[in-house]
Amino acid sequence: MSKARIIAYYLPQFHPIAENDEWWGKGFTEWTNVGKAKPLFKGHDQPKVPADLGYYDLRIPEVREEQAKMAKEYGIEGFCYWHYWFGDGKRLLEKPFQEVLKSQKPDFGFCLAWANISWGGVAYGDLYERNLMEQKYPGIEDYTNHFNELLPAFQDKRYLRIDDKPIFVVYNPAGLPDAKEFINLWNKLAQENGMKGIYFIAYQHFNFPYKEKGFDALTPPAPSHLFMRVKYGILDKLTKKILSKKWNQIKFRAFKIKSIYTHKQIVAASDYSNVSKDIKFFPSCVPNWDHTPRSVYKGQVIMETKPELFYKNLLNCFNRIKDYKDEEKIIFIKAWNEWAEGNYLEPDIKTGLQNLEQVKKFQNS
Repeated sequence: MSKARIIAYYLPQFHPIAENDEWWGKGFTEWTNVGKAKPLFKGHDQPKVPADLGYYDLRIPEVREEQAKMAKEYGIEGFCYWHYWFGDGKRLLEKPFQEVLKSQKPDFGFCLAWANISWGGVAYGDLYERNLMEQKYPGIEDYTNHFNELLPAFQDKRYLRIDDKPIFVVYNPAGLPDAKEFINLWNKLAQENGMKGIYFIAYQHFNFPYKEKGFDALTPPAPSHLFMRVKYGILDKLTKKILSKKWNQIKFRAFKIKSIYTHKQIVAASDYSNVSKDIKFFPSCVPNWDHTPRSVYKGQVIMETKPELFYKNLLNCFNRIKDYKDEEKIIFIKAWNEWAEGNYLEPDIKTGLQNLEQVKKFQNS
């Protein structure tokens, strides 16, 4: 038996859609930013180049099969697909998951995370700071339509569950006008459709009052919650005082990038022993991170990444959940394939399968 239930976030933006064609130019996908990335300082490892799976297109069923086969082989239980519902029935990037649902392939676990935020162009290097797609909450009727749209997924035997309830992550729980109203309605609709309810997870920092809002648990945003937990030493305090720079900016000669961390710092920040035991949360860990392909100097970078440090991150996460009941021993990995955030488990030409091998080693330890 596996040590933990490992679920990897999955980005569906690897196929063209009409909206991206209009906003960014014909044929835009996540690979567009990945391919044009450049190193911004000495030793900066860009661009990232995929290995085994290549520059794939998620409209192709064989690609989705290969991804699932690889994930399963290395000890991952399922993908958590980012799901986009903007209100009034407007969805984007839904095609890959719809195909998984309709074809019943691959035979691999999944759940959904509702990325309920407006789309702005800034994160993609947009000079004009456009608001591309607004997230709306039109009310009860729209919540009901949203639920009915996802009902076939919730009823699918592959859907990942806790307490026999489908897991549903909400990216921006604070954005909901009334989280309790939304959650109560969906639980009622689930019960009317023969389910016990939905297991709601708030994708939020530890201070978020998830219980008051009606959520069952939270999962902290990775790696941003780890960035916030990094402990700075004497060198940082000195360089900040004298040169108004953090030590890593000087160490890596990366003066234009404010947010630069070492993997060692991030892993140290994943020691959750000081987080209250009253907080039910599912930890989230990262093998790598480099947001510069999307946002250039506004990006955040983790340097000196090593597969063995990722393994330590997994151990720290497990240490938090080891006393949970088996079906709640969940670790989220961000992410399976966020290539333009330099955040992926899929093999690249430099690291190959090493990060996946750490997952397998962890599961077998």
